[in-house]
Amino acid sequence: MASGSGSSSLMWFRKGLRIHDNPALERAAQSTKFLYPVFIIDPHYMEPDPNAFSPGSTRAGLNRIRFLLQSLADLDSNLRKLGSRLLVLKGEPSQVLFRCLKEWDVKKLCFEYDTEPYYQALDIKVKDYASIAGIEVFSPVSHTLFNPADVIQKNGGRPPLSYQSFVKLAGQPSWASSPLSVTISSVPPVGDVGGCEISEVPTIKELGYGDIEQDEFSPFRGGESEALKRLKESINNKEWVAAFEKPKGDPSAFLKPATTTLSPYLKFGCLSSRYFYQCLQDVYRNVKRHTSPPVSLVGQLLWRDFFYTVAFGTPNFDRMMGNRICKQIPWNDNNELLVAWRDARTGYPWIDAVMIQLHKWGWMHHLARHSVACFLTRGDLFVHWEKGRDVFERLLIDSDWAINNGNWLWLSCSSFFYQYNRIYSPVSFGKKYDPNGDYIKHFLPILKDMPKEYIYEPWTAPLSVQTKAKCIIGKDYPKPVVPHDSASKESRRKMAEAYSLNQKLNGKVSEEDLKKLRRKLEEDSDDKKQEVKTKRMRQKSIC
Repeated sequence: MASGSGSSSLMWFRKGLRIHDNPALERAAQSTKFLYPVFIIDPHYMEPDPNAFSPGSTRAGLNRIRFLLQSLADLDSNLRKLGSRLLVLKGEPSQVLFRCLKEWDVKKLCFEYDTEPYYQALDIKVKDYASIAGIEVFSPVSHTLFNPADVIQKNGGRPPLSYQSFVKLAGQPSWASSPLSVTISSVPPVGDVGGCEISEVPTIKELGYGDIEQDEFSPFRGGESEALKRLKESINNKEWVAAFEKPKGDPSAFLKPATTTLSPYLKFGCLSSRYFYQCLQDVYRNVKRHTSPPVSLVGQLLWRDFFYTVAFGTPNFDRMMGNRICKQIPWNDNNELLVAWRDARTGYPWIDAVMIQLHKWGWMHHLARHSVACFLTRGDLFVHWEKGRDVFERLLIDSDWAINNGNWLWLSCSSFFYQYNRIYSPVSFGKKYDPNGDYIKHFLPILKDMPKEYIYEPWTAPLSVQTKAKCIIGKDYPKPVVPHDSASKESRRKMAEAYSLNQKLNGKVSEEDLKKLRRKLEEDSDDKKQEVKTKRMRQKSIC
């Protein structure tokens, strides 16, 4: 049993890996003799998986795991400056936590509220245990600007399904009128840890990943210190902040991305979205004019809250079946096409370069994400958005359950956005921003000597040009997996049929209905192919 007056509190870090604007940490530090700051390495997220398609665990690629470990090391360093330290434990979180609460005679447990289903289920278990043990629990909402439950309640128990209605309902955040607490001068010391197995923040190697060699690492370093440094750099450029307008921006700018690049820091809570919001409001007050939501930087934070709110209030938000806001679409199950897209072998240099940036950096510009997500789903390959979501969920360092699922629902025209005829061209979209193909040459060096007039469509280059560029299409770099014009036309036809079925059945489309539609679409496609074949034969016989 830990020594003490029965006045110990435990701060359980999950996201919210920061000192500034951390209400749970502040409460944990109040009126207590000992404070135990804890992070639990959860095998669910961190256990190495040798069978995954890229280095990492079952759930997360190595870039994200590295970013998390850097964030934990920085948190430990910042806690040490306050006379404390981070206590790292390993195992199933609830079991580890129950043992610590008992061993250290904890009377107060504090942790940031989390809307993800995994944490919702875990937190019910933890709160039930604490209630029986007579432990006070404080779990404030501080990862988002608003409490999603409050917005849903205002809307009669259902989440608002458009950004405009969300913004109108949410109004101004209740905390925004007074300055946030962004500094803590000290915290109580760590008490006796008893028999609990405490470790330092582990390295990648200590987690069991061995020596991973990579030719290019993610340029994002995890941690609150880096987050605040990047925030300061962004905020100092007042003109840029005032003029920021999404979705504008250059998706091919990789040496200096055309955005704040703060999303990974918001995802892990190394940066408080509330503090970011207040900093932006300070800039707006000191400039003559600035952009407004939805395109402004504050507008982007509101988008984040919008997706969090819809995700929290929608059962089965992360899948098509059983999700009441998702169109039921007979996506194909073509694993070859999925793998070609995932492994950057589609034969479309723009698409492949973006996917290589994703593998190497764990990040790419939002418009680049849009173009590859559209290409996989309703644009060209007609592969299920859930499969693309899984790849992004694994590889992105800023992968966020609510936002990642929300964006895939949007970009596949399954929810939120329904103009499926508007398709990103895998050729002309990138060319518009980067006519010389510098982005492609960087991430796809096999094409570095391809002349700029062919770099977006290398299969159209004469063999002599391909030979000179030391890149033979079909040998050194793949041919396109599908012809864009006919594939996108076919995808539009399938989307139209699926939309029609959803409308006819008022959204209540069963698996059997989808099977029937899939069969019909395949038969129609076969009939069309036969028509074309017959037409060609007729033309030949005439000749």
